[in-house]
Amino acid sequence: MKKIGVLALQGAFNEHIEIIKSLGHEGIEIRKAEQLNNLDGIILPGGESTAMGKLLDDFQIKETLVNKINNGLPVWGTCAGMILLAKELDGGENAHLKVMDIKVKRNAYGSQLDSFVTNEVIEDISENEIPMVFIRAPYIVDIDEKVDLLHKIDGNIVAARQGNMLATSFHPELTNDTTFHEYFINMS
Repeated sequence: MKKIGVLALQGAFNEHIEIIKSLGHEGIEIRKAEQLNNLDGIILPGGESTAMGKLLDDFQIKETLVNKINNGLPVWGTCAGMILLAKELDGGENAHLKVMDIKVKRNAYGSQLDSFVTNEVIEDISENEIPMVFIRAPYIVDIDEKVDLLHKIDGNIVAARQGNMLATSFHPELTNDTTFHEYFINMS
């Protein structure tokens, strides 16, 4: 059984915790820097990236989290979590953790009304179609050569991996499909 933390300052952390538990692992809500010790991985959930970035500073978690990720702790950012991981944000906004060599465009798909669901095969993850829920989703506009592009939709990068870091524009935790959670747990 693995211990997977989920950043629980804001956003859709409960859904991730429930899926982790359903797969037979321990899901831990992370609200303090000391809770980052002895984890097998951490998920940065969807939510509001600006609020989460501020809370990482306010709760003095940011520096410890960056050090853990840079030292190999597996991390998966979904939607807002992808924005948190990015080294650069499109439009000159200040990036947050600056650990993954990607440039991300916030709210790239527009407003809440522009949300959508699609089902596609992501070859490196599964032979089966995976449901992907996009809600005010970002996408990656540029990646470094060190980053593996996992999937594109309409020419936009929506999933990528760089070593111990996984980023998705969409919300696997809002579906009944556990494929991405299993993939991440196997990374850890």
